[in-house]
Amino acid sequence: MLSPPQPQALLRIENLRVEFGRFPAVDGLDLSLAPGELLGIVGESGSGKSVAMLALMGLVDAPGRVSADRLEFQGQDLLRLNARERRRLIGRDIAMVFQDALSSLDPSYTVGAQIAEVLQTHLGLRGAAARQRVVELLELVEIPDAARRAEAYPHQLSGGMNQRVMIAMAIACGPKLLIADEPTTALDVTIQAQIMELLLRLQREQGMGLLMITHDLAVVAEMAQRVAVMYAGQVVETGPLPALFDAPRHPYTAALLAAIPEHNRGARRLAALPGIVPGALDRPAGCLLSPRCAQVQGRCRSERPALTNEGVRCFFPLPPAARLEAQHGQ
Repeated sequence: MLSPPQPQALLRIENLRVEFGRFPAVDGLDLSLAPGELLGIVGESGSGKSVAMLALMGLVDAPGRVSADRLEFQGQDLLRLNARERRRLIGRDIAMVFQDALSSLDPSYTVGAQIAEVLQTHLGLRGAAARQRVVELLELVEIPDAARRAEAYPHQLSGGMNQRVMIAMAIACGPKLLIADEPTTALDVTIQAQIMELLLRLQREQGMGLLMITHDLAVVAEMAQRVAVMYAGQVVETGPLPALFDAPRHPYTAALLAAIPEHNRGARRLAALPGIVPGALDRPAGCLLSPRCAQVQGRCRSERPALTNEGVRCFFPLPPAARLEAQHGQ
């Protein structure tokens, strides 16, 4: 009996590398995303999360070099697109919400004019039709008095309002893939929750695939269906939620979870992973985590582990008892 055909992945990345000189900011990244799926990407600063997504968007300029065995969106090879084809795709079918909305918006134009430019470029909307759609989009992202706010300049709006404008701009053409890169970094806690709730609602209502880059493991645990944990430009563990957070197999994932304040109640000190993510001059020959890993063994210092079919990049994955112990910082 023939098995039913598998649905085509919305996004498929294999062996993505982004190099600046000799430094691999992204070092052999493998990721896939199904249509309508929400994938969380987590890791410390310097892990390559944002650079990988900028490479996907075609926003890595010289001297950066991008290469991949496969970089496909809906079966289309993104590396083979010419500049015109990429401009037609990016902003329409693939869109991105950046960390700092105020620095991403043009201070010389009203927010309505900037959204209208997207509508004109990709959908050909002009005049009254474009103005009406701008107001509809601002209302969709829950900006009050949308018609008046469309005439405001970015400096006249709060950080939360500007982030909503960025989201409105990103979803203006009904993208199939939305990348949200730390979309609440510069916002206070109350506004962060509102923005995350808005993104989740829009993702569900519009059936978008969503790549959520964040440092906040609690947000990922609550929102995402799968998670990819990145370290030093590589995915070190990936799998479905909540199973992966309940029983992490990679020492780095366990260390991230152990550092969550909720897991340190009653402890004298917050659990922390010593050291920093390696840079261009201190990249280990073996496992990239080996200088910081409490479970390091001789093989780890000389060999570089591959990502297994089980979704973990480690020669000595944590056994169940050790995973629970690492999580609770005992």
